[in-house]
Amino acid sequence: MNTIEQQIEDLRKELRLHNHNYYVLDNATISDYDFDLKLKELQSLEAKHPEFFDANSPTQRVGGEVTRNFETVVHEHRMYSLDNSYSREDLEDWEKRIKKLVDGEVQYTCELKYDGASISLTYEHGKLVKAVTRGDGFQGDNVTANVKTIKSVPLQLKGDYPSKFDIRGEIILPFEGFIKMNEERVVLGEEPYRNPRNTASGSLKLQDSAEVAKRPLECLLYNLTSNNLGISTQFESLQKARDWGFKVPKAAKLANSIDEVLEFVNYWDSHRHDLPYETDGVVVKVNNLQQQEELGYTAKAPRWAMAYKFKAEQVSTRLNTITYQVGRTGAITPVANLEPVELAGTTVKRASLHNADQIEKLDIREGDTVYVEKGGEIIPKVLGVDLSKRKADSEPTKYITNCPECDTELIRKEGEAQHYCPNYNGCNPQIIGRIQHFISRKAMDIDGLGGETVALLVNEGLINNYSDLFQLTKDQVIPLERMAEKSADNLINGISESKNIPFERVLYALGIRYVGETVAKKLAKHYKSIDAIIGASQEELVNVDEIGVKIAESVTRFFETQENIDIINRLKGFGVQLQMSEEQLSGQTDKLKGDIVVVSGVFYQVSRNELKKLIENNGGKVSSSISSKTSYIVAGDKMGPSKKTKAETLGIALISEEKFLQKLI
Repeated sequence: MNTIEQQIEDLRKELRLHNHNYYVLDNATISDYDFDLKLKELQSLEAKHPEFFDANSPTQRVGGEVTRNFETVVHEHRMYSLDNSYSREDLEDWEKRIKKLVDGEVQYTCELKYDGASISLTYEHGKLVKAVTRGDGFQGDNVTANVKTIKSVPLQLKGDYPSKFDIRGEIILPFEGFIKMNEERVVLGEEPYRNPRNTASGSLKLQDSAEVAKRPLECLLYNLTSNNLGISTQFESLQKARDWGFKVPKAAKLANSIDEVLEFVNYWDSHRHDLPYETDGVVVKVNNLQQQEELGYTAKAPRWAMAYKFKAEQVSTRLNTITYQVGRTGAITPVANLEPVELAGTTVKRASLHNADQIEKLDIREGDTVYVEKGGEIIPKVLGVDLSKRKADSEPTKYITNCPECDTELIRKEGEAQHYCPNYNGCNPQIIGRIQHFISRKAMDIDGLGGETVALLVNEGLINNYSDLFQLTKDQVIPLERMAEKSADNLINGISESKNIPFERVLYALGIRYVGETVAKKLAKHYKSIDAIIGASQEELVNVDEIGVKIAESVTRFFETQENIDIINRLKGFGVQLQMSEEQLSGQTDKLKGDIVVVSGVFYQVSRNELKKLIENNGGKVSSSISSKTSYIVAGDKMGPSKKTKAETLGIALISEEKFLQKLI
């Protein structure tokens, strides 16, 4: 290494250390003036010697890269959401479920739940290579250029870090920085930002990273994700992350019981207002990582973690009017239109009233003063009425009998809480809602087409169902409001490219009631094509893993409607994927058909997740608990003694990893 290159490297190393001390450890070891002098010296040397450029140099934090469209990136490890709890009973029920599935004592790591924008950072050989938003959990937006400007995100790690791993956390905006930003905006005559969380989230999607660099964002990390990290507990992983240079909150505690968990919860429920950041609860995790693996995941969340939410904020305000919304399934939702009121950092103007039963139970009336709560929900809810402020001439609410959009008489099926508009093909909000669902990110993910454009297309008579999208032309859409030539090109190209979306997502996109992402995957995997699903009887559908009577009834009812069959046939004609591809079908067999398999212990030839995938790909079903229905257990090293005892009691065979893999040859 020559003298100039060495000088550049030494300056980079020194500035990284000062950055870490100031932004991560909150312990400045150099004045701002001296830091700026050294940074300018490094900038000057790098400008004169571009051959020594490093994307992770401290000089790159100033930003300047402009991103017009953020690339969509599939997460290597899915980013799950968390189940919520609100009481001791919730936590105790969770603990009972855990203890049925794992052996030995269970210890918990308690961490504060910071209210920010979730982020996944990928490091290779100690360098930050990728920063991706949570998105829908399966894929998110690549915001690397913006995240690199955040001073508490290390661009180069230190210590004994693995060669490649992901680390998850929250991008947050501390109160002090948020207040300062708003003071500056007011001076400039601009509208102040509403709350720190939304401002932090919005910052990640700014096109100019130099603008992001001006915002006092921080990144708090809490979860390492990779195979073979050589770490045995969550608590240990937090310390490891600190050692490598990450800003990991110190407010974490090991707990040996739910009582100790609640001590932590109660302490922070009263002390959270002393923190420099927003926090809305505590995340409780099973500490032992092997036990985490044993517990696995539900369709939406890890079984080994639970978010305990602090009591939600409440306010009172006047309910001006009650209006009614029609959803894509025809479900009617009553909405309270409120006198605007500040709640949890936002101005609330509307709140859900849920259904007719809720209105009757609380005796909610127009003109009432109502109590409103926002507990992590997008639309707040009305909790009750202040009867002391009710006027003497107040009249009880009469729930509507006809659809507010098409005037069709509403129906309400026995056992269901909501009223429905049965005008499936003639009620505009239902038509628009179904098409909006069809194009959504988790479904067909059509670029260039948003909800407002769908409404325009329906209202202009250009489309009446989602199959009509595939015959739209550029000439038809250009005259639409706010539709330039480039936008029209993007829309038509996005529709065309959506023909490559795999079958399971197309099935979800059809909008069959009760068929969410997970059910769509199960049906697609079992039947392999739309024709096979159409031909299946209700009894046959119920025999598919996790498909109950309600779902089976809904699926058969959907395909009994001739209009839906006509739409399916049109989608086929346009080349939409309505069967699994050869690539998806390769490696799939019926060798384990009918087998219900439990996977337990530590494995060496393939990972636990790969084992589960092999079972499913060969027609078997993975179960998380041992029962009389279990066919056999794939038993790895360190399998718990109580599971062995239960297997022996029930007479269930234990087979080794090697023997299981031989079954597939």
